[in-house]
Amino acid sequence: MTAIAASFEPVTFTDLPGWADDDHAAAFAAFLRSSRPVQGHIAGLGAKSTPVLNGLAAACAAADRLASAGLVDTAQAKTFFETHFEPQRVCHNGAEGLLTGYYEPEIEGSLEPTTHFSIPVYRRPADLVNLVSDAERGTVGEALTHARKTALGLEPFATRQMIEEGALAGARLELLWLEDPVDCFFMHIQGSGLVRLPDGTGLRITYDGKNGHPYSSVGRALIDAGEFTFEQMSLDALKNWLKADPERGRRAMWLNRSFVFFRPLEGAEAESAMGVMHIPLSTDRSLAVDTSFHAIGSPVYVCSPELRHATETGQSFARLMIAQDVGSAIRGPERGDVYFGSGHAAGARAGITKHPGRFFVLHAKPLAVS
Repeated sequence: MTAIAASFEPVTFTDLPGWADDDHAAAFAAFLRSSRPVQGHIAGLGAKSTPVLNGLAAACAAADRLASAGLVDTAQAKTFFETHFEPQRVCHNGAEGLLTGYYEPEIEGSLEPTTHFSIPVYRRPADLVNLVSDAERGTVGEALTHARKTALGLEPFATRQMIEEGALAGARLELLWLEDPVDCFFMHIQGSGLVRLPDGTGLRITYDGKNGHPYSSVGRALIDAGEFTFEQMSLDALKNWLKADPERGRRAMWLNRSFVFFRPLEGAEAESAMGVMHIPLSTDRSLAVDTSFHAIGSPVYVCSPELRHATETGQSFARLMIAQDVGSAIRGPERGDVYFGSGHAAGARAGITKHPGRFFVLHAKPLAVS
């Protein structure tokens, strides 16, 4: 397989389709949400940082200063991005750019097992260790991202099938219980969930590590097996197929050896779904990217003329988004996953999103040398 090589071609802001009409204040608000985590991450790199990352940290600091002076309107936000960044067209030798969508499922569940709620959602095991940072887990291909620490060293953690057949029985890792294994499976894929408990309260949970095995698309496997065409496949179509025959669905879900562990969100953290680096996600503005090519926190202007259901007016999608998440299936310089928000309506939009897209990355201007 030929390695994907990417380069960045300077353009002007007037070259970005629809740039002048975007809601830059919404993009700025999303950018602020990752400002502090990104600055902390870059500072922690020390000498391993790069001029591009140092410039991004400086732009984040400038955004903090601007926001501290009061509410930032669309005109001010547009000026901010045009002052601190330079747009660059993403060029590469890989496949055509592709946008998909993800969301935060809202699911009924229980803190105690019952005859109705019997599918466990697990906390992170104490013996699970990261082999790469979670921000980089989408960059390692088929290699393990996590492993189990034993007295003899590291070994692969149990697969999805092994866990569902009892590998964690007796470990007391159950965080809560859901009703349906397919709903649980899709929560694993999305990486978060808003669980409605029997008393009506909600518990927001988020990704807290995985078993380390590479993600495999069950939808792709069913397309390859002739069960669906590419055009027929959607989130709802896959859900319905998996639920129609529980045993068949169970075997199909085991094709994805990856298994996700969760933790509850509390206090201010629980106000929204969480991306990588504990970044609160912003509906329609947060983007999951491949960090082999794009730094977390980077503004990315995304254009997709065919992606019309993602806009309120039904017009072409052209929007400044912020790279604030990753995903095991998000690989390539022009591959992105749009965060559509929480609940069924968000899931409906995310589930039918598989559209070509173009990326223009906003790289921070070089720091002035004193």
